Amino acid sequence: MEEPDVEPAVTVVPGADPAAGQLCFAWGPTEVLVCETRFGRTGGSRPGRPGSGASGPALSACVAGREEGGASASRVFVFRKDEDIYIDALRKLFNESHGIFLGLQRSEEKLAGKSRKAHLVQVSKNYRSVIRACMEDMHQAAISARDPALQNQYSTQVPILSAMELIWNLCEILFVEAAAAGPLLLRLLDWVRLHVCDVDNMVREVLSSEDPSKHELFWNVVDAFVLQGRMDEARHLLSKEASANPMSMNMYRILDDLMEKMPVPSLNNMQTLTEMELKWQHWHEECQRYLQNGTFASSSHMESICKILLGDEDAILEKKELMTTWYHFLVTRLLYSHPTVKPMELRFYAQSSMDLFLGRECSPEPLDTILMAAFAFEIHEVIKECSIALSNWWFVAHLTDLLDHCKLLQSHNLYFGSNMREFLLLEYASGLFSHHSLWQLGVSYFDYCPEYGRAYLELHIERIPLNTEQKALKVLRICERRQMQEQVRSICKIMAMKALRNNRLGSALSWSIRAKDSAFATLISDRFLKDYCERGSFSDLDLIDNLGPSMLLSDRLTFLAKYREFHRLYGEEQFSEAARLLLMLLTSHIAPCFFWMTLLTDALPLLEQKEVIFSTEQTYGLMRCLEDLTAGKLDKQKFQDDVETMKVEMLRLALARNLARAIIKEGTLEAS
Repeated sequence: MEEPDVEPAVTVVPGADPAAGQLCFAWGPTEVLVCETRFGRTGGSRPGRPGSGASGPALSACVAGREEGGASASRVFVFRKDEDIYIDALRKLFNESHGIFLGLQRSEEKLAGKSRKAHLVQVSKNYRSVIRACMEDMHQAAISARDPALQNQYSTQVPILSAMELIWNLCEILFVEAAAAGPLLLRLLDWVRLHVCDVDNMVREVLSSEDPSKHELFWNVVDAFVLQGRMDEARHLLSKEASANPMSMNMYRILDDLMEKMPVPSLNNMQTLTEMELKWQHWHEECQRYLQNGTFASSSHMESICKILLGDEDAILEKKELMTTWYHFLVTRLLYSHPTVKPMELRFYAQSSMDLFLGRECSPEPLDTILMAAFAFEIHEVIKECSIALSNWWFVAHLTDLLDHCKLLQSHNLYFGSNMREFLLLEYASGLFSHHSLWQLGVSYFDYCPEYGRAYLELHIERIPLNTEQKALKVLRICERRQMQEQVRSICKIMAMKALRNNRLGSALSWSIRAKDSAFATLISDRFLKDYCERGSFSDLDLIDNLGPSMLLSDRLTFLAKYREFHRLYGEEQFSEAARLLLMLLTSHIAPCFFWMTLLTDALPLLEQKEVIFSTEQTYGLMRCLEDLTAGKLDKQKFQDDVETMKVEMLRLALARNLARAIIKEGTLEAS
């Protein structure tokens, strides 16, 4: 199904004047940079200028920087499309809903039939409880905040969260639970009672007075209870009026009897809809008879209540101030006129109720449009309007995922490839990746987007700033678990280069080994060897001693590990093994040219040992290496300083003496 193109919403750049000069911009994954230029406009506004964006959660702007120079100075603005992610008080919403989301994905295959539906309803309630807890926390934060800007920010979020819970609760009743005629009305009554709380404040005020029946709000409270179908509480308050005014006792008893006998649908399906309708019709006729007989004529308040029980729309609308919203009026109207309303009839009652309550001259608010779409069972319209009205993708992403698990979105695919669920999850997760810590939650959302999730994850994870090794290791583990080898190598190379710039050779070598980058491992091994030439000792011995099979990554790394092994053998006085290893390092040509003199110098103590270590053949091998070095056959190195020349002369002398001793020793052994 293709979505029609619409004009994008316009985002105003605060403080910028596009008419005075051109604006330039640069798009980022989750942000847009907009800056003023010194170029004046030569024509009209161009299409696609910065300041317009796609419909969805609104972009918010802040001034990121400003040049010095007075009124004509240029400014840079940063536009974020998910500004709510940076509100600390909302982190509870993101973190806890993440756990609910994962639980839903993992339990999907295990459930079927009635247990599956019950589980989905419970998941929906869990989401709602998180929204409510976050709303209460936000309300407390607004009260305790001393900074006016913070207080305003928190206070703004409270009604938004309240509206989110209101919409979610209605979607739960209509779409997730899919309440049938009868139980549907009871669910809608609970919905109204939960979200229209003004009556509870009035009740506390009335009951705390010395004589509740004389309080000016007494009848308002009774009417509010009746409008919400809270008959037991209304009857309890009316009993106080009867006690205080014996003259009205007879009227009270009749009205109390009518309220007590009022038939209500059953949640446990103990009665059929036909039985319910018959009972309600008899009760309705009884109410009509008492009203026509003038039973309540001497009490306008009780007469008004009786009219409400009869579903008189004019009488109900007289209490408009007590209901405050058209959807409260809708539920009250259904309770007293159509208690067995069917789900598909809701749209007609909802539209007429909104028209009666708001009047033709009032245009509906975004919340009204969303609720009306829900009552009309237009799920895609609900999601679309929520995407436009709400300031982030959290709500639509999680609601759409839940509805998709309810098999309500299967037929709706977007024309650019992905389905609606995946598209919204990708948008929400992309926003999370712009936050310095919430990006970890975004990984899980990408995991459950089968079509484009991996591609998005690969793109976003490469943009995570690797500020610390701890964070880099965290990102690395995520990539390794998902076999993202290219990203693993990229991260390791970045960290190896950072460590090398800071002269942390051990860390750099460790990262290059992890990246399996032989060229970089060779470079770092050369740095180790050059440092050894300058200082005469190795740093990070633990790492070099425990390279294991990793030494095979490059010849230079193999040489470094073997050279360190030579030092260990020499330290343990295993001179013969050390000599063989040293000669092997020289003759195998895996040693860098600049290190040959160091290797030959290391042979001096072995040549001067009392016991002959090098055989005749080994000594000839050392001599060839020395002559190759001095003749410049390998790297054309010339010995220009006295120190190098002295080393060469000492080596020649030591090799000549060792050769003579080796010949004598080997000749003696042959003679014997």
